[in-house]
Amino acid sequence: MKSSPPTLTADDTRAAWRQLGFVLLSVRFVQGWIYWGGGSRRFIYAPSKLDPHAHSWMANKLQTAMPGALLGMGHVVDYLLRHFTLLYAGLIIVSAAELLFGLFLLLGFMTRLSALVSIGLSILLMMLFGWQGATCIDEWTMASANFGMGLALWLGGGGAISIDAWLLARHPQLANQRWFRWFGSGPWTAERLRQWSVLGAAATVLFVVSTYNYFRGSVLTPFHSGPVSPAAHHLRLSNGQVRADGQVRFTAYLDAGTPAAPANIIRADVLDTHARIVEQWDSAVLAALSPRAFFNDYAYNRFRPGYAGITAAVGARARITLPPARHGLNLSAADYALVLHSVNGHTFTLTLRE
Repeated sequence: MKSSPPTLTADDTRAAWRQLGFVLLSVRFVQGWIYWGGGSRRFIYAPSKLDPHAHSWMANKLQTAMPGALLGMGHVVDYLLRHFTLLYAGLIIVSAAELLFGLFLLLGFMTRLSALVSIGLSILLMMLFGWQGATCIDEWTMASANFGMGLALWLGGGGAISIDAWLLARHPQLANQRWFRWFGSGPWTAERLRQWSVLGAAATVLFVVSTYNYFRGSVLTPFHSGPVSPAAHHLRLSNGQVRADGQVRFTAYLDAGTPAAPANIIRADVLDTHARIVEQWDSAVLAALSPRAFFNDYAYNRFRPGYAGITAAVGARARITLPPARHGLNLSAADYALVLHSVNGHTFTLTLRE
């Protein structure tokens, strides 16, 4: 005759929960330190990250996320970059959440709520920056690892060495409070833990595998460098116009590449329909362009004159005007092509019309 599984008492459940907390202690410390470290740098150790006038102002980093952001988040970033009050408030709120809930994880206070916040921050990190990483997808790795650690902490709670455990020891009735079981560290029954662990594992597999396949393939498709390259700079050119006197206007958007280094355009040519050079601006001429030749969409990462020509950081978008390359030009109404040459030897071409 088949025997039924033994029934766990409340004391057994509480003891198992305490042991699980010991197992997750290192995970809780790492997850807490990651987020507390990020928040504390901005508020305490490197406050220039929250200074709109500093080179390390976080909006510059946020702007680099636009080209590869998931689920339309690029449009959200675009909107924030155009509305300073919302941008600043958003960066302060996210940084404060990292600081506060990272500290809570370190202390084991409201552990499950803090773990849920860390999961939300991991998802936000994946949607914005998951595509970045020139040699490996660094931000994807960080978001995936934080997602898994956050879920483990939400399932296990703070365990024995935590403020939650201290509160539970002083106020045993908290174990029966629904809010404390879900947001603090109240012990869960074995059945509830089993059910949510299976659901959590399924969510983790979906989150990790689907984003990895999207960014790098190697699951349902062959390996690829991503819909947006995190390594090679790419210029998207549009709205090309040329005047009879040779003045050229166009819109440039640096929509790929590593944020660690700027892109540099060292030469610009205008070609006629026979691929003959009609106008040319070398690196010295481009580097000497007036700042008024650049009408940037955003106040942070910009197109501007650089030491070797035109320079820009990832996410920059601008309407650029090139003055006539020489006097006395009288271009016909025929189509022309603008060709920009990067310092890496890449070329980007745009049809010009009067």
